[in-house]
Amino acid sequence: MAAPDNQSKSRFMSIVRADCKRLLAFTLLEITLAVTILAMMSFAIYRFVQMNIVAMRVSAAAESKDADYDGLRELLMQQLQNIPSGTGALLGDALKVNERDRDEVTWLCSAGPGLLTRYANGDYRVSLRLRAHDSKTNRLDLGILRKPKNDTAVSNGHETWIRLIDNVGSLQIRYFDSRLNTWVQRWVDTVTLPRLVKIVIGRNDASVPVEIIVPLARTPL
Repeated sequence: MAAPDNQSKSRFMSIVRADCKRLLAFTLLEITLAVTILAMMSFAIYRFVQMNIVAMRVSAAAESKDADYDGLRELLMQQLQNIPSGTGALLGDALKVNERDRDEVTWLCSAGPGLLTRYANGDYRVSLRLRAHDSKTNRLDLGILRKPKNDTAVSNGHETWIRLIDNVGSLQIRYFDSRLNTWVQRWVDTVTLPRLVKIVIGRNDASVPVEIIVPLARTPL
C-alpha cells in the first residue's frame, strides 16, 4: 500500500482541527440559554435584596414610631403625676369631629424640660390635643399647646404648639372617678383629681391603638 502524501495529511489535519473547534465552541442557542439563566438569577437576587431592604426600612420606621409613643408615655407620667390638687389643676373635655374622637386634657405645670420650657419663668397651662397638620389634608398631629398660666389675652400670640407625634387617627381621653367607680368622659372638678387618666390614641399606621393609663393617686389595695 502506498504511503499517504503530504497533501492528504494536510487535508486530514484540517478536518481534525475543524472538528475539534466545533466540539469546543458554543452554539448561539447555548449562549442564549446561558444569558437567559444568568438574567433570571440576577433578577431573583435583586428582588430578594430589594424586599429585604424594604422590610428593614418598614421595621425601622415602626420601631421609631413605637419609640415616639414610649416617649409620650414617659412624658405624661412625669407631668400628670406631679399635678397638685385644686384650683382647676386638671380639666378635660370630650370632643368629636367628623366621627373621630378629638378629646383634650389641660393641666397646670411649672416650667421644665418635660415641656421644653427649661429656661422659661412661671407656670403654664398645657393642653394635650390634636391639631390639623395643614389646611390641604385631613391629617392630624398629636401635640401640646402651652400658654402662660396668667396670660388672659384673647389672642393666641403667646401660645406655643409643640408637635409630638405625626399622623394620628384619633384621641380619646377618659377619667376614672372613684366616687362613681366608673370612667367618665369629662373632668370638670376644680378641687380633686381623677384616680386615673386613660389616653387612647388611634394609629393610622397600626390596627391596634395605643393605650396609656396614668395613675394620679395611689389606689388602695
